[in-house]
Amino acid sequence: MAILYRAEATATGGRTGSAKSSDGRLAVTLDTPKELGGSGGDGTNPEQLFATGYSACFLGALKYVAGQKKVKLSEDTTVTATVGIGPRDDGQGFGLEIALSVSVPGVERDVAEALVAQADIVCPYSHLAHNGASVSLTLA
Repeated sequence: MAILYRAEATATGGRTGSAKSSDGRLAVTLDTPKELGGSGGDGTNPEQLFATGYSACFLGALKYVAGQKKVKLSEDTTVTATVGIGPRDDGQGFGLEIALSVSVPGVERDVAEALVAQADIVCPYSHLAHNGASVSLTLA
């Protein structure tokens, strides 16, 4: 795969700490939700960040597919991602449950369904969710 863009971010303190991108455009305080044993403070968490990224990426893929099919999408088109975390059934760690809700106002249902299905193929987050990803681990 020819990489067109790379993002880099570093986290400190784990789920109760901070994270920032190498270019300085993103800096967030992290807090663990009460449901996961944390304080539920004002910071965000990895699941919220993942849901934000996935919803934005999927909407971008939907716009791309609609453009190819010459279908005009309303500015009110939205994608809501819900990300749940819990212990895996194999007892080896944690897993994610992901749901996307796509609203495509003003587009006939069958056309919208076809666009969403194609966007699911185009979106790299969907590809990751369905197929996994290549992960390289290095000890610095």
